[in-house]
Amino acid sequence: MEQTFVMIKPDGVQHGLVGTIIQRFENKRLRLVRAELRQLTVEQAKEHYRDLATKPFFNDLIAFITSGEVMAMVWEGPHAIKAARSLIGATNPLESPTGTIRGDFALELDSNIIHGSDSLESAEREIQLFFPNLHPAKSVS
Repeated sequence: MEQTFVMIKPDGVQHGLVGTIIQRFENKRLRLVRAELRQLTVEQAKEHYRDLATKPFFNDLIAFITSGEVMAMVWEGPHAIKAARSLIGATNPLESPTGTIRGDFALELDSNIIHGSDSLESAEREIQLFFPNLHPAKSVS
């Protein structure tokens, strides 16, 4: 089993997409391990997006992700990271096919509805950042 971190961003929460998005993950037969609706602090947001700190859009990203509540979640299943990324779609919603979350619900790169871990290392880091008492399951090869 493998665990991954997924976060519905403020635009997804504000547009009432939490239930629809959760249903897509459940339909993929992933299991919801933890979920929490929360407001991120600037410090939490900066730590979450620390790999993007040198990018010119970093401050706008932090302002956006702290602008409203997010739904932080941990999902589990075989190849959970790859399965979640497939459900989510490309970072740029205009490059995401219909049938993906971003392809169906987002139009702009800077408000693209959802975040998902892109590797086992980032999943472990993000799960510990948001759910420090949860011990992530490792991938079984």
